[in-house]
Amino acid sequence: MERMNALDAGMFFAENDSTPLQIGTVTVFQGPAPEYPELVRHVFARLRLAPRCLQRVRTVPFHLAHPVWVDDQRFAIEDHVLRATAPEPGDPEALRDLAQAILSRPLDLTRSPWEVWLVEGLADDRWALIAKVHHCMVDGIAGIDLLGALFDIDPDRAPARPHVWIPEPEPPAWAVLRGGIADRLKGFERQAARLFLPALRDSAAVAGAIPGYAARLAGFGTSSLNGPTGPRRRWSRTHAGLDEVDRIRRAFGGSVNDVVLAATARGFRDLLDARGALGGESVVRAMVPVSVRSSGERGVPSNRVSAVPVDLPCGEPDPLRRLALVRAQMDDLKSRDQAAGLDAFVRLLGAAPGLLAAAAHLALRRRQPLIHTIVTNVPGPPIPLYAMGRRMLELDPYIPIAAGVRVSVGIVSYDGGLAFGLTGDHDAVPDLEVLSAGIRNGIDELLKEAAQAG
Repeated sequence: MERMNALDAGMFFAENDSTPLQIGTVTVFQGPAPEYPELVRHVFARLRLAPRCLQRVRTVPFHLAHPVWVDDQRFAIEDHVLRATAPEPGDPEALRDLAQAILSRPLDLTRSPWEVWLVEGLADDRWALIAKVHHCMVDGIAGIDLLGALFDIDPDRAPARPHVWIPEPEPPAWAVLRGGIADRLKGFERQAARLFLPALRDSAAVAGAIPGYAARLAGFGTSSLNGPTGPRRRWSRTHAGLDEVDRIRRAFGGSVNDVVLAATARGFRDLLDARGALGGESVVRAMVPVSVRSSGERGVPSNRVSAVPVDLPCGEPDPLRRLALVRAQMDDLKSRDQAAGLDAFVRLLGAAPGLLAAAAHLALRRRQPLIHTIVTNVPGPPIPLYAMGRRMLELDPYIPIAAGVRVSVGIVSYDGGLAFGLTGDHDAVPDLEVLSAGIRNGIDELLKEAAQAG
């Protein structure tokens, strides 16, 4: 029995009918596709490397402590490894349509919250895996680590040996309650032993971050990107090469993240222009997650992430000026360690599990006008991966939307490339492909400027 941290618990309680909070990947492989029983055996054998995938969430009575992970007594691998056939002609658009339908469906939170779908019927002797896992189990970094348990770096690696798994008996309700109370008392003892210094430090971090957050959230925004959302999603993707991003960085400086944020600003510029909502001062305010995971926490299935608000200067027509504005903001945020404030706030809220449960349940149901999108960039494997000897050709991300945010952008690097995965509300964002094409346009225009510079 292992207890969730505050952010894990918040993600669990925030789930509702119109806000499925799973993250996912769509991975495309060179064929031939494995037989379904072969994939089932492969995944089950690899779960010994990812034991969290054999567990489910158990809440604590009266929310006296955060939920715990317990072995899933009803675990059946066939409930988690599924199959589907892409509609003809099996092209990238057919895979996109199938993926957005599968990724829209909420996971069963009474079971271990993950699924892997084998997709057959793709053209050019290809096949795909669509994987989704609830955000209460992993963040982006932990999700990439989880992929490492399923895939190999060696195409000739021998198949994993099958194993027998017997779940530990599920603790009775009184034991879960007693454990929760004991953990709460230990927490109070630690705070008392340290004269409440951790809480004071977190409070100081929150107080120090408030002026910076307030200033960034007070500016002019783009309200057309916020509003009610339904349960269905659209999904799209576009790609760039890391060598392309490096050429831009060598010419103009900045980080990979600066370049992808500037390209994303161009994408939203095109989207707003197509909607007739673009003005000279148009800004799309993005919440940009920042990992606070230490090196010792790699491989730990949990959420260790904070976030900072970044204004994407969509009203600026000059691509180099957009890049410079984004870079200046990111440099300022790094110098102020703004992400520490939100991380500290979550820890403080986590000290009151009942309040956290109520707050998380309500927060993502409410429409808010301050944040217009989420843009997250996660480093993925820099080398090729293989599944049952077949090479992975493409790794595309999916991230959820919530709290009135109707569109989000996830970026993952893999084997020398960058994949942008875009999620939109099905009814509110029928023009998601405009954003996708605009992001690629943003890369292309910066490449043109870099070539002219030298």
